[in-house]
Amino acid sequence: MPIPATILTLLTGMALVLAGLWVGQNVNLLPLDASANAPVYDELFKVLFSIGTILFVGITGLILFSLVRFRRRSGDRTDGLAIEGNLPLEILWTAIPAIVVLFVGIYSYDIYDRMGGMTPLNDHSAHVMAAGDDRGRTWAGISPAAIDAEAGTAALPIDVTAMQFAFIFHYPDADITSGELHVPVGQPVALHMKANDVIHAFWVPQFRLKQDVIPGQPTLLSFTATRPGRYPIVCAELCGPYHGGMRSTVVVDEPDTFADWVAKNSPAPTPATPTPVQS
Repeated sequence: MPIPATILTLLTGMALVLAGLWVGQNVNLLPLDASANAPVYDELFKVLFSIGTILFVGITGLILFSLVRFRRRSGDRTDGLAIEGNLPLEILWTAIPAIVVLFVGIYSYDIYDRMGGMTPLNDHSAHVMAAGDDRGRTWAGISPAAIDAEAGTAALPIDVTAMQFAFIFHYPDADITSGELHVPVGQPVALHMKANDVIHAFWVPQFRLKQDVIPGQPTLLSFTATRPGRYPIVCAELCGPYHGGMRSTVVVDEPDTFADWVAKNSPAPTPATPTPVQS
């Protein structure tokens, strides 16, 4: 006795969904995650990857099946069946994509909001994402310039200037200017960014962060690095003929190593001028 087409369709759909979920959870196409908000972004990517796999395999499989099953046989010169429509099928293939799109939209909004995307660009307290309990920590005598009011964690302020074709990093509390971004692992960092000429974009793939830097519109990008190492900084906005060469590096150090870097690169204190003694 042949299996009814509805049962075959149901079983095929269930197998397709399970396969898509497995691929989304076990096939990793993303680079190394090295910031506190990377796992949040990765959650969304896994969901989208699962849905994309289900759609790709399902649609491609249906097309290939139709090409084989309903091909014109040799010697067949008859017309095909005159099928005008199938209302239940049309409702089904309209309702399912609508539900999927609605789910993806709501979930994407939630992830974007959790990453601070719905807050003002210069609202520090909403942007900082702390990893662990680092209350009260300082770095080599650097006094914290911004405090997360809710978590009570200090954020290291760094001024970022984007220009054709380089990123310049300035540490105001230590008076250090560098072509590389050095940050301590496990500590919130607040990047105060501005552009001197055209629109640039600050992008660190391992941090899952990308922020446009627009002339005349200072922006704040906060993150917490969670894994020591060296990661590329890429300008992801076409900014001129040498846009492809506008790259730098973010160096995530252990706290002691970062303190040594600050001490080594801080300018020597200016000797105090002796006060002349009046006779």
